[in-house]
Amino acid sequence: MSIKLTDAAKFFSEELHQIEAWNWLQGTLTAETLDIFAAKYRTKPKPKPKPKPKPSLEAENTWDGVYAAAKQAGAKFPECVSAQWALESGWGKHTSGQNNYFGLKGSGSTVDTKEFINGQWITIKAGFLDFPDLVTCVTYLVDRWYKDYKQYRGVNKAASRNECARLLVQEGYATDPEYSTKLIQIMDRQLQNIGEKDDIDPHVNNFTPWSPFTYKITPNITYGELTLNQEARRFTKQYQCDTAKELCLFLEKVRKQFGNKPLIITSASRPEPINTQVGGAKNSEHTYDAPSKGAIDFYVEGDGIYAVQEWCDRNWPYSVGHGAPKGFVHLGVREGKPRVRWNY
Repeated sequence: MSIKLTDAAKFFSEELHQIEAWNWLQGTLTAETLDIFAAKYRTKPKPKPKPKPKPSLEAENTWDGVYAAAKQAGAKFPECVSAQWALESGWGKHTSGQNNYFGLKGSGSTVDTKEFINGQWITIKAGFLDFPDLVTCVTYLVDRWYKDYKQYRGVNKAASRNECARLLVQEGYATDPEYSTKLIQIMDRQLQNIGEKDDIDPHVNNFTPWSPFTYKITPNITYGELTLNQEARRFTKQYQCDTAKELCLFLEKVRKQFGNKPLIITSASRPEPINTQVGGAKNSEHTYDAPSKGAIDFYVEGDGIYAVQEWCDRNWPYSVGHGAPKGFVHLGVREGKPRVRWNY
């Protein structure tokens, strides 16, 4: 018969025959073997580190739940992700695919959806991705749109949450030209801080494409007046802002000349395809599509349009379109800054 030494130790009760057995065994072992045994017996091994708990794949289908999931996934502005969830899903009430709260397209569920194409809303059928849960959906969105993904630089590069919303439109996330404006409005309402500090002007009081529409280019002219407060008309290049500011500075002179009466802008930024859609001339100065190219149509409220046109004709060295018969003056500039005059 045989016996395990661990069992012998476990059931040792100091009886005489047990003591004699242990003494006999010890006498058969070499001093080296006993030293090794003593070292192993007296040294308590370090406990193995407990495995880190895996992050939960559960999130509440709420603003705060989406915010937490987006933050965990690595979104710099998780409130923007929550705003997308609110806008795309009606605050969690509707999905485009299984657990797809963001209208993420791909192979999965095919449903009707509205897209803004060629200046109008149309209904089309499109495929939308399916997800096993909300967290996986949020992570997919953050990994591909907020973080850098392949050759694409994510919107985490934004300096503010509002710029983050605008970059989503610029990078083609949605066809709705008012998409970023809607996201910003949702964040303002939800966070109760309209005009939050990094949206006032993240560019040290310089006029840039990402300035808010409330930004005053000059004392009496806002960015929103040039764009009709439409994201689709927002400038995308700094040289466009520089040209617009030059025009606005002259308009301030016009305003002062005519008794500081309100100056009404009827048309300014018209990037393609908007310029074509509204019947603008091909290669119009209103497209601002090259350095030193831009235009503003305007009139002075309560003053004679012909007098305003004549004053601009004498004092503006570049483009003046004689639109007085139609109730406006065209003030513009084009590449090379030539002096140009024409009638409408």
